Amino acid sequence: MKLKTRLIVAFFTIIILPLLLTIIASLGIGTYQIKSMEEHFDIESEEYEELPNTIHMLSKITKQIFLKLKELSAEEPSKLEDLNYLQSVNDELTNKYSYLIVRKNGNILYNGGGVSQEGLLAQLPAYGTYESDLDNGLYMGGEIQALVKQVDFLFADSSQGTVFVVTTMDLLVPQIKSLIIDMFVAMLAILVFTSAMLTTWIYRGITSPLKKLKKATQHIKEGNLDFTLDINSDDEIGELFHDFEEMRARLKISAEEKIQYDKENKELISNISHDLKTPITAIKGYVEGIMDGVADTPEKIDKYVKTIYSKAIDMDKLIDELTFYSKIDTNRIPYTFHRINVSQYFDDCVDDVGIDLEAENIELHYFNYANKDTLIIADAEQIKRVINNIISNSVKYIGNKKGVINIRIKDVGDFMQVEIEDNGKGIPTKDLPHIFERFYRADSSRNSSKGGSGIGLSIVRKIIEDHGGKIWATSKEGTGTCMYFVIRKYQEVPVNEQDINSRG
Repeated sequence: MKLKTRLIVAFFTIIILPLLLTIIASLGIGTYQIKSMEEHFDIESEEYEELPNTIHMLSKITKQIFLKLKELSAEEPSKLEDLNYLQSVNDELTNKYSYLIVRKNGNILYNGGGVSQEGLLAQLPAYGTYESDLDNGLYMGGEIQALVKQVDFLFADSSQGTVFVVTTMDLLVPQIKSLIIDMFVAMLAILVFTSAMLTTWIYRGITSPLKKLKKATQHIKEGNLDFTLDINSDDEIGELFHDFEEMRARLKISAEEKIQYDKENKELISNISHDLKTPITAIKGYVEGIMDGVADTPEKIDKYVKTIYSKAIDMDKLIDELTFYSKIDTNRIPYTFHRINVSQYFDDCVDDVGIDLEAENIELHYFNYANKDTLIIADAEQIKRVINNIISNSVKYIGNKKGVINIRIKDVGDFMQVEIEDNGKGIPTKDLPHIFERFYRADSSRNSSKGGSGIGLSIVRKIIEDHGGKIWATSKEGTGTCMYFVIRKYQEVPVNEQDINSRG
């Protein structure tokens, strides 16, 4: 869960959860208060819905006593002059937070609440002005707020009498106070619980991933990149984990590439050292032969000098290849692209390589199927390097048999395809996918006389790919190898199409 979402959830939880818990607490406290009121006020379950109506509820709690007094006033009014009886009724009303007042001919006969003449007594209704029923009473304000239920009757001597059942609102204060205290404690507990729960939830959601991240940074600090950072969330921290894991993976790849690069450089140095040592040893031997007088005829001297020159050329090619490799490694190959006529260019290239192949006693067959006007965009010097490297590679592996090299130029739609095929010993199937990799040699024997740094074909691939082309090879052991590469043809854009593109 995203941190933003987590905070939104926390916000609404702070609002909704306390509200729900308050409702639950209110129901629980309400149930407790109702039971308490049942004990004190004899409220029945079907009367619970009347609890919000305070006046009506106060009237209900004295209903039974009021009914008994009303019946007594009609059937046996003399008993309402018995002070002992009136005291017993008043004691019963006291348990219901009420008291009894009896008036005769305007004078107070019995005052169970001990109120003064200046207070509630002065406000009591006169005889005959009001009479309550079982469920209703008269609310009276002032200093003493009370609900008064009244029954008018005649004593045995025909004197006017009135019975008042008075329930004061002050008697509800203990219940209300208890309710307020209980609700305050409940609300406080709910807020503490909600805050603790949300704090723990957010804290765990942040600190647990941070501990993992800290452990991961410690691994990197110690140089250990062989670990995986578990990503099991899609929040902001999960995104941070993803970026960190991607950084770790890239650092690991970079470290592995550096190791591989160092290994390749060591291999290159080893190859170059070996391949330079061979012609240098030969040059040294032939020079010593001339100096020692072994070459004692003009023919031998001429042969020795030509051999020395040939070995010097090999060294020059090797150094040139190494120099070009350094430019590849730093992406600083100097390209100069021009429009080149395919037929003319490859005709000239074949003429050049034909002289060298003739000296090697290798037959060259050339087939140009390209249209005379076909053009490509290329660097002439670098494409010639490609052809020379491929042919040089073929010459190395033709061996002692009669060598044949076929060069074919074909139009394949949007591309020109060049095929250079030899009848050498071929490349093993397991080695074929790797021949364009740097320093890879199908023949790794150091006793091989074929030489080479192992970077020639990697240079070829780099140049072709920089021209937007592609290179690949097919081979069969004992039969030969065919190298293919393609370069996109140059096509003029019609004038009207140029106008449309410029408007767009």
